[in-house]
Amino acid sequence: MTEPAASPTESTAEDFFRTEIRAGRVVKTEPNTKARVPAYKLWIDFGDHGVKQSSAQITARYSAEELVGRMVAAVTNFPPRRIAGFKSEVLVLGVPVEGTDEVVLLAPDADVPLGARIA
Repeated sequence: MTEPAASPTESTAEDFFRTEIRAGRVVKTEPNTKARVPAYKLWIDFGDHGVKQSSAQITARYSAEELVGRMVAAVTNFPPRRIAGFKSEVLVLGVPVEGTDEVVLLAPDADVPLGARIA
């Protein structure tokens, strides 16, 4: 059995709860052709919180077509960033697959209300 990796810094529950992670549905995708690393431009519907944009490096595992309609989890209260000329407003969450370029998206395993906060 391997020892767990040490955390570089500790975080409190208060730190975690300041981060808004919400459920959304991808409504549109297109390649982010200006990105240095292959990526998609995503438009994600968060219900009452609106449609937000994200640039996501998930092309190794997902086609643009299969992402449309998919539920995702995203951090929605980080400041927007410009990525390859595209305004990325949310951070879509995923798990990198070690030894590959793949990222597996994190998402609810059933439909939930758009914009619902993940606790």
